[in-house]
Amino acid sequence: MASFNGVPVPPNGQKIEYSNGKYRVPDRPIIPFIEGDGTGRDIWKASVRVFDAAVAKAYNGKRAVAWYEVFAGEKSKAKFQNWLPDDTVSAIREFRVAIKGPLTTPVGGGIRSLNVALRQLLDLYSCIRPVKYYRGVPSPVKHPERMDIVIFRENTEDVYAGIEWEQGTSEVARLIEFLNKDMLKGGKKQIRLDSGIGIKPMSVSGTKRLVRMAIQHALDNGRKAVTLVHKGNIQKFTEGAFRKWGYELATDEFRDKVVTERESWIIDNKDKNAGLTVEQNASMIEPGLEFATDDFRQALYKEVKDCLDSIYSTHGKGAWKKKLMINDRIADSIFQQVVTRADEYSVLATPNLNGDYISDACAAQVGGLGIAPGANVGDGYAIFEATHGTAPKYADKDVINPGSVMLSGVMMFRFLGWKEAADLIEQSLERTIDQKKVTYDFERLMEGATKVKTSEFATCMIDNMNATVLA
Repeated sequence: MASFNGVPVPPNGQKIEYSNGKYRVPDRPIIPFIEGDGTGRDIWKASVRVFDAAVAKAYNGKRAVAWYEVFAGEKSKAKFQNWLPDDTVSAIREFRVAIKGPLTTPVGGGIRSLNVALRQLLDLYSCIRPVKYYRGVPSPVKHPERMDIVIFRENTEDVYAGIEWEQGTSEVARLIEFLNKDMLKGGKKQIRLDSGIGIKPMSVSGTKRLVRMAIQHALDNGRKAVTLVHKGNIQKFTEGAFRKWGYELATDEFRDKVVTERESWIIDNKDKNAGLTVEQNASMIEPGLEFATDDFRQALYKEVKDCLDSIYSTHGKGAWKKKLMINDRIADSIFQQVVTRADEYSVLATPNLNGDYISDACAAQVGGLGIAPGANVGDGYAIFEATHGTAPKYADKDVINPGSVMLSGVMMFRFLGWKEAADLIEQSLERTIDQKKVTYDFERLMEGATKVKTSEFATCMIDNMNATVLA
C-alpha cells in the first residue's frame, strides 16, 4: 500500500522481509512508530534524535531508518475518532518491526487496553524485558550490579486470556452450581455461593513457543541458564504444567545443548564416584528416600538410570558444565532471590502474571520503569515499547526520563542486527548518567547531580557518542 491512515509511506525506505524464521533488514528500513500519549511526545522527540545520531555515526551514513508515523491512543482518537485504526495494525504487519511510546487506556471502559490489543492482534506472544544495571543509576539495593536478567513473559494466555463471571449474576450462579454439583461432586472442595469466578487457560503450544524463544535467546547470547518460574506447587495443571511442558521442550528440541538441574545432580554424582550405584545416586538427589513409597523409589531409580543411559556419554565427565542449565523456581521464592542473589539468574521464562510482577520488581532495583525497556515479539512481528505509563500531568513539560524508549530502541537495533548503533546508544546513556546529567527523577536521588530536561539529556547523549568506543 502507498499509504496508511492517509499518510504516504516513505518513498526512500524499504520493507523488512521475513521468511523461514529469519528477518532480512535493508540499509534503510521503514519502521513505524507511535509517539505515545502524555509524556510520550517529549520522550519520542528526544529518543529519535539519539537513534538517528547513533545510526549515522555507527555506519557513516550508509544506513538510516525511514521513520513512519502510525497512530494509536489519544492522537488517533482526535484525528480519526478511533483509538486503534485498522490501518495502524496493517502498517505494522506490512513493515514487521515497530516502536512505540506509552499509550493510555481511558478510565470508564469502552475499549480494551491498546497495548494488549496490539499484542493479541499480531500474536506477539513473548514480552521480553531485559533488566540490568547501568553505572551511576540510583538504586535501593547494595549491589544492583548483580542484576542482569532477561525475562520472557508469555503474552497471550493466563490472565490475558482469562474469562470472568461477576459475583451475584445469574451466569456465575449457574457456573457455581455446575462446578459444585457436577465437577466437584463427592469431593471435599466446594465453591462459596457468593464468589466471583475466573478461569485462566494455559496451553502446551503457548508455553512451548515461549520457552523455545527464551532458550534460543540464551544460546545465542551466551547466557548461563533459563529458569522456569511458576506456582506449580499449588496450581498443578496450569502453572505446574508450564514447568512440565518447559522441561519437555528443552530436552526434546535442545538435547545436545542443555542440561536440567536434576540431570546435573545425577551426572555430577557419577562424575565424582564412577562406582556409584543407581540406588546410591538416587538417595543423594532425594534425601529421605528410605521413607518414600516403593513406587516413588522405583520411579526415581528409573529416572536416574534413564538419565545416565541417555546422556552420560555426551554430558558426563564435566561436559554438562558447558551446557545451558534449565531449572525452575517457585514464583514467590524468585521474588526473594532476585533481591538477595540476582547474579545466580540469567534468563527467566514465565507465565503471564508471574512475569508481570517479577519484571517490575527487578526493574525497581536498577532505576525503575523510567529506564526499563521492553519488546513484544512473535513469529515475524515485533513491537518495542516503553514499559511505563503516560504520566499526563508531566506532558509537554520536557522533564521526563526518556530512558525506557531509548533502551527499547537499543533492543530494536540489536533485533535488527545493528549492534554497533545499539552499543553507541547504551554506552552513551550510561556515560551521561555516570556524569550525573540526569532528569529530575534521578537528580533528586543523586548527590551532586545536574538536572537536565528530556531534550537536554538527549543532547548530552549525542555529545557523549563522540567519546564512546564501539564495543
